[in-house]
Amino acid sequence: MSQLLLRHWTSDGNGLSRRQRASCDYEAYSPDPLLTRAFRLDGDVAADVADAETAVARLNDGAAALVNTEALARMLLRAEAVASSRIEGLRVGARRLLHAEVSRRIGAGHIDVTASEILRNIEAMDFGLANLAVGDDITLELLLETHRRLLEGSILEEHGGRLRDVQNWIGGNEFNPCAAAYVPAPPELVKPLLDDLLAFSNDDVLPAVVQAAIAHAQFETIHPFVDGNGRIGRLLVHQILRRRGLAVRVLAPVSLVLAAQSNAYVGSLTRFRYVGDAASEGAHEGVNLWVSHFATSCRLAVARSTEFEETAKNIETGWREDVGSVRAKSATDRLLRVLCGAPVVTVNAVAELIDCSFNAANDAVDNLVRAKVLRQVTLGKRNRAFEAPKIIEAFTDLERTLITPSADHDQEVPIADH
Repeated sequence: MSQLLLRHWTSDGNGLSRRQRASCDYEAYSPDPLLTRAFRLDGDVAADVADAETAVARLNDGAAALVNTEALARMLLRAEAVASSRIEGLRVGARRLLHAEVSRRIGAGHIDVTASEILRNIEAMDFGLANLAVGDDITLELLLETHRRLLEGSILEEHGGRLRDVQNWIGGNEFNPCAAAYVPAPPELVKPLLDDLLAFSNDDVLPAVVQAAIAHAQFETIHPFVDGNGRIGRLLVHQILRRRGLAVRVLAPVSLVLAAQSNAYVGSLTRFRYVGDAASEGAHEGVNLWVSHFATSCRLAVARSTEFEETAKNIETGWREDVGSVRAKSATDRLLRVLCGAPVVTVNAVAELIDCSFNAANDAVDNLVRAKVLRQVTLGKRNRAFEAPKIIEAFTDLERTLITPSADHDQEVPIADH
């Protein structure tokens, strides 16, 4: 039975104000394990789930028909990582991030802290998905190594790859949980709750979208790390969809939708956390509210991804018209096929990307510069790079379409760890 555990916080005397230096009693939330729970979906929620699973499957099955699947997958993974980071208050424009990505690869100048954090999230997501195949178990070791990579090089690096052994909380101030909006379970409960969550995540009883939704909500409820819970918890969604075979090639950037509806996102997660009997009406309503919100977000993410896919196809067609006659399988032809997934490149990167010599890559880049498909930019003091403005603008529009809240949305609610 889920419950609120009464605990006492003894102040260490730090903090500027009396409130920050206060000691207090607080309540930490201990959720029920998932494996022993019976989940029942209302009819309309089951329909939302079916629509979402159909949409995600169609995105994966149909991706190769329009553009290079690997290029599309790379851009959508980047979009997902950017949006997941944005929910945590980390914001950077698409062009700036793409420039930072190339700058770091070639060692060209300083990269700001925010861009570095988002790049680490992209790399952590890529690692967490690349090391999981259909039918594989999601292991604690994989989760911890992914988390270590996420925090590597940050001011919280020492906490990377380790479950928390301290109490954390959301909201209030950074010195005590006295006025926190939410306090997760005490640290001694983290490991058994996470073991249960992973066992649930590796089961195949529930529909994949339902399983991913519930696992994500439980992960955020446990908050097993000192920092990075939101980003790893949203990665867990895609790991589950991959291991279940629903999203093997291309992920739907659901975080783009969740970022735009942050109050609804937080509110639905909060309703998921009932107190008392798992069979109660409140527990049932909370699960259905969250699963419906998540499934609808998945479906909307797929719709926008499909629109982006069509836009990318049209952009590549326009590029080929601008370039003129291109010999099939030439370096120029191959670069045009992958450029949507790598909109900022160097000549060396092109040679690696399309597996050709430096001279062939340089000729291909020159061809696209002459056709105004690419334009030269300078990274750092003297490093030449080339960007494809049209696909960068399309990527920016994809983010703007989903991330920008509509007029009836409230302001974003920060989801910060303490």
